[in-house]
Amino acid sequence: MADTLLKSTTRHVRLFTARVNDGRLIPDPNQLTLDLDPDNEFLWNDSCVQTVQQRFRELVDAHAGQPLNDYNLRRIGSELEGSIRQLLQAGQLSYNPDCRVLNYSMGLPRTPELL
Repeated sequence: MADTLLKSTTRHVRLFTARVNDGRLIPDPNQLTLDLDPDNEFLWNDSCVQTVQQRFRELVDAHAGQPLNDYNLRRIGSELEGSIRQLLQAGQLSYNPDCRVLNYSMGLPRTPELL
């Protein structure tokens, strides 16, 4: 029987129990793959990407030994959404004005006057 691909999708984070091979997701019950901001709602710099990736690694390590199930994937995804919100509120991350749909899903943009 083939492995089942589990995924958790939030607005800005997609998690898969899979690995990437030649641009395709291959189900792997022992590995999590992160797809960050698939709709390009934000303008990412290297520092912000590294911050979210580090938080992802911390959360995966914290859940070590626990099953990779829907519940735990949603918990990790929700925590990552919170990290993205913190970056946005701190002014380190900004909305992409060229995004397909600009809806300010994480709150209104922060300007230097508001920080």
